[in-house]
Amino acid sequence: MKVLQCLSLASLLALAACGGGGSSAPATNTAGNGNGTGTGNGGNNGGATVFAPSATLVNRCEKPRAGNSTDKPGSLRNEQDWVRSWIDESYLWYNEVPNTYLAQNYSTATAYFDVLKTYATTPSGKPKDQFHFTYTTAEWEASQSGVEFGYGFLMANDSLRPPRKAVIAMVEPGSPAALAGLQRGDVLQRVDGVDFVYAGGSASVDVLNAGLFPDKKVSHTLVFSRNGTQISATMTAGDINTTAVQNAKVITTQTGKVGYLTFNTHNYVSERQLIETMQSFQTAGVSDLVLDVRYNGGGLLDVASELAYMIAGPQQTTGKTFEQTVFNDKTKSEAPVPFHARSIGFAAPNPVQKNLALPYLGLKKVTVLTTANTCSASEAIINGLRGVDVEVNLIGGTTCGKPYGFYPQPNCGTTYFAVNFKGVNAKGFGDYADGMAPTCAASDDYQHALGDTAEGMLALALQYRNNQSCALPTGKAQLLSQSVDSSATAMRLLRPQYREISVR
Repeated sequence: MKVLQCLSLASLLALAACGGGGSSAPATNTAGNGNGTGTGNGGNNGGATVFAPSATLVNRCEKPRAGNSTDKPGSLRNEQDWVRSWIDESYLWYNEVPNTYLAQNYSTATAYFDVLKTYATTPSGKPKDQFHFTYTTAEWEASQSGVEFGYGFLMANDSLRPPRKAVIAMVEPGSPAALAGLQRGDVLQRVDGVDFVYAGGSASVDVLNAGLFPDKKVSHTLVFSRNGTQISATMTAGDINTTAVQNAKVITTQTGKVGYLTFNTHNYVSERQLIETMQSFQTAGVSDLVLDVRYNGGGLLDVASELAYMIAGPQQTTGKTFEQTVFNDKTKSEAPVPFHARSIGFAAPNPVQKNLALPYLGLKKVTVLTTANTCSASEAIINGLRGVDVEVNLIGGTTCGKPYGFYPQPNCGTTYFAVNFKGVNAKGFGDYADGMAPTCAASDDYQHALGDTAEGMLALALQYRNNQSCALPTGKAQLLSQSVDSSATAMRLLRPQYREISVR
């Protein structure tokens, strides 16, 4: 049963009981170390647990996928043993994973994976590893080409315990949500007749989850409020072609032209969208940039490197490290990730030509709009630019705090994400596990569209570039205090925090 209490990192857009991101280890059977019998994992070798090489266990599946040539007949235990071996080989903190979790106590390989992580905390007391999760391999591969199953809206929440609050943060153009007339700022009230704000009990919670996070093309009715008016939207979820870059525009100010873009995810299709946007900014002669990554949870590290280069240009970045990946003591080190001056050419629909010289703005400073949902590869852009002395000013909230990355690993139809490395910039800095604090704090202003110069965070960014003051003029400050929900500072997106992916 799913319980509407916390965000689960174990599945796409699902609410579940705590486990993936908790600060304390779940109860375990401590009768002995190892995994017992089966494929060679387990046992006790003078007190040290010995695991079979993961390569000998890969793709031995309890339920091989029809028509998939990589899957071989196997068992649940085979899949669990592969998970345990892979964690021991590649997880950044493999030596902090308790050996007291027994495979036979878990009904799935993913449930076993969920507990195989460190339970240490950061200096502020939050879990060091909040980023342990899985996708189905089909969902993950589709998402990299910009396809996600859902209604086409992004929703944020400040509480999943009654009284709950969730607000639409963004609507994908042409999606079922857009066609139903939903807008940024609409506040969720009911799902298929169940009160979202106050409902309790497992039956009601099941209805909420089924309606909010459908996995089938079945119609659901969601009711929202907008300025005191009730809005009912009956929608059927489907495959949504998401847009990574939105609202690109040139803002003319008294001190020059400012480029603005909303950048939502570092996936394959974002490469072309970013290049075309930066080309347009270069042609327009922008002299400053506001990069809005308030909802960008990360993605491909190489895309982050490309964007950082396009912001700073060759004068600041030639021969410099964008990010150095640091692995555990069992993994061979790799060459640093450079600032990519040429396109990777990811295999997306309508891909960019490989090795194409990238446009650039050559900026010495940049403004970035951030919230607690700004994570991973988005933080790497900030850290990488600061590593080569580009001034980066943050407007909004403290970022999520993920200087870590993954090498996504598929096995038997599930793709696993466990922290494989830590990233540091050209100055050797990567210690921001508690997030990057904003230069100027501001709440998310749901009463204005993203890219609207009256929107609170963007208005403050434009103000700060003029006088380096975090205080808006009196009139605008009063308007902002009326239009911004103060609870928005704590809002987090209803989606998993995966994110800084390396495909190399």
